[in-house]
Amino acid sequence: MAKAGVATKESHVVIRPPNIQTALFTVIGTAPYVQHKFSQKAREKMRRDQEAGSQRKKGEKREPKDFHAMYEAAQHRMEDGSWGIPAPAFRNACISACRLCGFKMTLAKLSVFVLPDGYDADDATPLVRITKGEPEYLKSVVRLATGATDLHARPMWKTGWRADLRIEFDGDQFSIEDVANLLSRAGRQVGVGEGRPDSKSSSGLGWGLFRVADKKEAQK
Repeated sequence: MAKAGVATKESHVVIRPPNIQTALFTVIGTAPYVQHKFSQKAREKMRRDQEAGSQRKKGEKREPKDFHAMYEAAQHRMEDGSWGIPAPAFRNACISACRLCGFKMTLAKLSVFVLPDGYDADDATPLVRITKGEPEYLKSVVRLATGATDLHARPMWKTGWRADLRIEFDGDQFSIEDVANLLSRAGRQVGVGEGRPDSKSSSGLGWGLFRVADKKEAQK
């Protein structure tokens, strides 16, 4: 309480409350989408190796590869069994696409979020449900970080896969048209999943590209 006869300074609010908005977009794959989840078996092996520490035996015998099990383990699935794409993959694609628009990526990290439809039943990764398409078995040669080559079995969704994205964004930074255009650039120039053009380890295979569906397509 202010004392009598003592002037008090008025406070001025200069920080506005967040203007968070949500928009729904349907995306359609214009190229195959290939997924490679870090499997539970690989995580378990990493745990055992780290717990063994210096006692780990060098030159341990390699287990024979079960390519079908590898294919199954590479899939992201929710508790209801439906397949999903990691929500951060779409968010990261939008943030990366900001480089093409001259928008600060650091601001985009605080302004664009992709809401999950559920979580991976195994590792709790936030997922966006794949609403059209089923995975097919793909065995291909990959190059490891060491430079060596290896065979991996992964799930692939053919061109035409679909997903509905609920994107939450800061309305003081982006308009809904900005978000739509940013997502369009992310789909045509960045991509999601394995072999995408914006892959950090290579120039990609052109996989994981998509386009934003118009209203009529989204209602089908």
